[in-house]
Amino acid sequence: MPLDALCLAAVREELAGRVVGMKIDKVQQPERDVIVLTLRGAGEPCRLLLSAGSSDARVHITEHQFENPLSPPMFCMLLRKHLTGARITAVTQPQAERVVVFTLQAPDALGILAEKRLIIELIGRISNIILADSERIIDCIRRIGGDLSDKRSVLPGMLYRAPLPQTGKRDPYEVDELIWRELYPANSEKRSGTTGEATADKWLLSAFTALSPLICRELSWRAYGTTDMRIDEITDGGAALRREFFALMAAVRSLECEPWILIGSESSPFDFSFIRIMQYENSLRQVREESFSEMLDNFCTLTAQRARLRQRASAMLKMVSSAQGRLARKLASQSEEIKKAREREDLRICADLIMANMHLVGRGDSVLIASDYYAEEGATRSIALDSRKNAQQNAAKYYKEYTKAKNAEKYLSEQIRLGEAELEYLGSVLSEIDRAEGERDLNEIRAELEQTGYIKGSRKGKEKKAAATPMRFISSSGLEITAGKSNVQNDTLTLKTALKSDVWLHAQKIHGSHVIISCRGKAPDEVSLREAAAIAAYYSAARAGGKVAVDYTFAGNVKKPPGGRPGMVIYTNYKTIAASPDEELVKNLSVTLQRGIREMLF
Repeated sequence: MPLDALCLAAVREELAGRVVGMKIDKVQQPERDVIVLTLRGAGEPCRLLLSAGSSDARVHITEHQFENPLSPPMFCMLLRKHLTGARITAVTQPQAERVVVFTLQAPDALGILAEKRLIIELIGRISNIILADSERIIDCIRRIGGDLSDKRSVLPGMLYRAPLPQTGKRDPYEVDELIWRELYPANSEKRSGTTGEATADKWLLSAFTALSPLICRELSWRAYGTTDMRIDEITDGGAALRREFFALMAAVRSLECEPWILIGSESSPFDFSFIRIMQYENSLRQVREESFSEMLDNFCTLTAQRARLRQRASAMLKMVSSAQGRLARKLASQSEEIKKAREREDLRICADLIMANMHLVGRGDSVLIASDYYAEEGATRSIALDSRKNAQQNAAKYYKEYTKAKNAEKYLSEQIRLGEAELEYLGSVLSEIDRAEGERDLNEIRAELEQTGYIKGSRKGKEKKAAATPMRFISSSGLEITAGKSNVQNDTLTLKTALKSDVWLHAQKIHGSHVIISCRGKAPDEVSLREAAAIAAYYSAARAGGKVAVDYTFAGNVKKPPGGRPGMVIYTNYKTIAASPDEELVKNLSVTLQRGIREMLF
């Protein structure tokens, strides 16, 4: 659900207790509408995420790692200029509004401390992150002028004005028993135009600000046991609905809110809330998180990262899928051709029978009916002839077609072998795209497709891009484990970087990362082997399944087949181990994650 004003109040209270008094050490802008502030102070260092996305606007502490662009955007540079070293003095929220204001003490150009405000407006498609002084806007992440909004402009140099309140709605914080009775449809139907056919949740949504559709449905369910209770069917004059409404507001005022995530099918996050949601009964699983930041981080951040990555990879995914489809159709056609070519013996038999019965072929004959001495005794065969040719010429034609079919089988067999290998390669690229974790991974896959001829290289010349590096892990026993993110990385890791005595692992008969255990000439211990197998299972096409068969052998037993595409290898003298794709284990062993934590602490 959107981060409504009531849930945001709980988030703001939690943030105020965590970040007030801390200083901004780093400013990053990994996405067009996302700012990450690294904070340091008396407490534990943390990263504050501010998002102005139209569908995932939010503010919270994050534990996720973000991949930054090579060149920081202009808004990021501006924030670094004004906010590096600034101290957060307050975190406030206008009542019943989806706006959070961070008040800061920041040095100006002369080193004199001045008050600045970082304002995060979480209001749908015009969500914004605004840097302002005590009065005027310095700049904003989304500039809104008269062409985008006829009511409120947000531009550098303008006086900052708060978002306009919703017309026709009441602030739930200011509602008492008297106001409720005036607003309730049974008492105000003629004035408001509300019909008795309206449902209780729709009335709540239209009458009050700060309430999300999910919370309105929940109040209806708690009051009447259904989410679509019609106003004209309510027999208690709305007493139960009134009771649940004021109970909710009392919990919000006393900060008795809890972070809940609703888990849907396939263990995917479905929704979140600041109260326990009862309306779904047993159809959804509910998980209580430790904090609101953890709730938003787990629900929004990972989902948003994956969605943006899928969007950026969509063109590449479509191109590879189209190539895969064309190749599959070509292979089907070649299979039909080779099937016909393997029936060429009939051509040779027809030629032999014509040669044996030349005396029976007359001028202009179009058919020869002759005894077939290749078949059972007494059988005859009808052979089509070209009436313009004599017997010898017709036999030569059949011999020629036979030889052509024989050569075609050899050629088609090779083409089918190459096509199947290419189809396997395209499948591995699709698996790479699915496992890509950042822009650098996608850039490397794109470079690989350029190298293999599926994508044309840029005409603007070679643009220098930061190369993605293989994933690094440290096993519980202290051995280094490395895994490739792409076919090119897999080749480099297996055939160039790894020592012959290192152990190589790969999920059996499915696409996945090449995993190397750096053994330094020693046999790996059982724990490291099982952990490396879990990594190979997790970074494979079978990640969503259960147990995965993982083959392992010495890297010296892995070879590149002649003419093999990137990532394609053959290996011998291997053993197999069963492993589970354990995400938590992979995170705990990841050196990248551990490095991110160390950078925050030191």
